[in-house]
Amino acid sequence: MKTSWSPTPESLEKLLTWLSSNREEGAEKYERIRLRLIKYFVCNGCGDDDENLADKTIDRVMKKVERNEIPDPFTGDKALYFLAFATRIRLEHYSYQKREVPRSMIDPHRVQAEIEAACLNECVRILREEDRWLAIEYYRFDKTTKVAHHSNLADRFDLSVAGLRTRVRRVRERLRPCIRECVERRSD
Repeated sequence: MKTSWSPTPESLEKLLTWLSSNREEGAEKYERIRLRLIKYFVCNGCGDDDENLADKTIDRVMKKVERNEIPDPFTGDKALYFLAFATRIRLEHYSYQKREVPRSMIDPHRVQAEIEAACLNECVRILREEDRWLAIEYYRFDKTTKVAHHSNLADRFDLSVAGLRTRVRRVRERLRPCIRECVERRSD
């Protein structure tokens, strides 16, 4: 059974001392950490609850400090210790609100790119092994290395560079209908 705990002036003092042996520095670190936590919650779609969630995070760390449940001596960045708690509190917040990940956090272009990549991986299986290898190798390099690489590939297949381009285009044309169908299926 969980017991109720509330921050006290003594627990705040203990937290500030844990942050720095100098009380003034501890107070400055506290404010910087609090602002960083607020920014974290804002950037992760917690909306109007950002300050409340930041305070909740600080309270949890304060409780750990007061109960001497933090390894002593603590090594590492103490702000990261707060962020570890913030991650858990954010997840609790979402489950409590029974919300999905906010739409504002979902990049539709990234989602589309991920669908297309998954479909490419699925559809590449219809190709012969040699064509599959060629399609992957052809697009492996970019900029200046691409030209030399294409020339080497053309030599390997006993083709001109233009012939290589034509062969790769035909491979793409075989993949295109499969990818289109897969994307439509996954987008529904």
